[in-house]
Amino acid sequence: MLILVVDIGGNSVKVHAPGQTSASFPTPRDMTPAQLIEGVTAVTAGWRYTRVAIGYPGPVRHDQPTREPVNLGTGWLTFDFAAAFGCPVRMLNDAAMQALGSYRGEVMLFMGLGTGLGTALIHDGHIVPLEVAHLPFRDGETFEKLLGIPGLETLGTERWKQVVLEAIELLRYVLLPDYIVLGGGNARRFTTDELPDQVTLGDNNDAFTGGLRMWQQPAVLETGKA
Repeated sequence: MLILVVDIGGNSVKVHAPGQTSASFPTPRDMTPAQLIEGVTAVTAGWRYTRVAIGYPGPVRHDQPTREPVNLGTGWLTFDFAAAFGCPVRMLNDAAMQALGSYRGEVMLFMGLGTGLGTALIHDGHIVPLEVAHLPFRDGETFEKLLGIPGLETLGTERWKQVVLEAIELLRYVLLPDYIVLGGGNARRFTTDELPDQVTLGDNNDAFTGGLRMWQQPAVLETGKA
């Protein structure tokens, strides 16, 4: 089984297949699914794959988006990804896919610090994508606005880090994870010694691992098991 993993990020779409050098291309702000296919096809010319795993920036159910993405174009809800790629496709929320690649047992909370905020909980092997981003957090603002790019640009790096740490402690108190993994492009702004106990830094390549696990362990999408 040859698996192509497609991770749709706010700044770039990253693609990976075992045995190939990972590739990427910029994410247009109004990108449609047809443009996604065009971009992936261009950067994977000559690659062989028989299955595709997609990390999508929004809620997903039964391998299909349930909501148009906030920061991209439209047309995602009815698009036939399997027909476009010419092979079977599995899809997860992008944070859930990276969480799956980061998971090492017990109860894990994943927080993706990128353009916005992606969150997922894996509890005893069950993946639970969370929509924490648009909930109110503090000062009349949402988690996403304060922990995403807008908060980073408004607050500056050091103050933004303190707000992220506040959010970590709040979500730890509510969800009771055994450990927390910080992923996404802005997690790199932390060093390991700045993080509380049981909080670790993930790697963006964990999304690729998660995409492979989606097909290597099919029960992930059928039953929610990781």
